[in-house]
Amino acid sequence: MSDCLVHVIDDDAAIRDALILLLTADGLTVEAHDSADAFLDRLDSLPSGCVITDVQMPGMTGLELLSRLRPRAREFPIIVLTGQADVPMAVEALRNGALDLVEKPFESASLLETVRRALARRSEAQALESAKVEIAERLQSLSSREREVLEGVVAGGSNKEVARTLAISPRTVESYRANIMMKMRASSLSELVRMTLLATAAD
Repeated sequence: MSDCLVHVIDDDAAIRDALILLLTADGLTVEAHDSADAFLDRLDSLPSGCVITDVQMPGMTGLELLSRLRPRAREFPIIVLTGQADVPMAVEALRNGALDLVEKPFESASLLETVRRALARRSEAQALESAKVEIAERLQSLSSREREVLEGVVAGGSNKEVARTLAISPRTVESYRANIMMKMRASSLSELVRMTLLATAAD
């Protein structure tokens, strides 16, 4: 469900209804909220998904919502709806992590394309995070010596160079490398390096 879920946040009932009609007609699932506060009140129990929010609302604004959701941006990519007078505020929202900006009145096709792009990016981010977790678990299965060999390999060292650094023989390094490849389920050296870099990359 969350792969096609859109949270619509707008205090204008007419806008909410129009968005619900448009999005559901395109096969998307919609949860509507009449304010940012109402959305945040239920956040912990809500499934993740794309968020479409008005920038100017009574109570918490779209900018304030964006700030609150920043730690969970991968789960809730935000599209900001803005009127012409709100453009400077919306641009500020983009600078602060909003995925995209849609001006009102919006074109249906353009908005749907933006939503699909947001959902695709969210799915990619989740897949990447799952891959990082899986690779990290494989790294945990390595012995201390295997990790040292892996660090040398990822740093670009040859078997001889790694062996010299660790004061072991090149043949022993080869044996460790074979074990590492098996435990990491890597089919090639380049894949092993890519996996290791992915697992250790900062978010």
